[in-house]
Amino acid sequence: MRKNKSLYTMVVTGLLMAVGMVLPYITGQIQIISRIISPLHIPVLICGLCCGWRWGLALGVVLPVFRGLTLGFPPFPTNALPMAFELGAYGLFTGLLYPLFLKLLKEKSRLPAMLLALISAMILGRLVGGAARGLLLSLGFISAGTPYTFSAFFTSYFVSTAPGALIHIVLIPVVVSVLEKAKLSPMVR
Repeated sequence: MRKNKSLYTMVVTGLLMAVGMVLPYITGQIQIISRIISPLHIPVLICGLCCGWRWGLALGVVLPVFRGLTLGFPPFPTNALPMAFELGAYGLFTGLLYPLFLKLLKEKSRLPAMLLALISAMILGRLVGGAARGLLLSLGFISAGTPYTFSAFFTSYFVSTAPGALIHIVLIPVVVSVLEKAKLSPMVR
């Protein structure tokens, strides 16, 4: 049974990788919508909640780098590398915090634990992504046209992304709840 669950989790992660490769094409037809929705974040956050921290971390690191190298979005290395840290942190923290909050809250409804894990991971992931961008810039691995100040960090990781974060907070729990109720999520199989 354990081997089948591992294989199933790998398959679900692969499907979410495919979603991550295709979703920006759907939203990218209108550039502003793609920027607001942050389509690569969605499959990684779902993966962390459904497949656990290992698979969430792996998908978060691989997806932006692979997509950047093969399809040119996000641009590699300037955006893809910092995004790999950010999305990796999303997958890691959603996968770690969701089971923890489920235990702590001891509620029949999984929604409060899911929302707490999701919001916490989104804040922590943005902090990790911003720190990674700063580190990569200071080490010369990536370059930027303008100085990377705290104001630039806060605007790009929190202010500009607030509408997308709200969409994620509404959309992702709905998707994960449907997957869990249908017993399609590896975490409840």
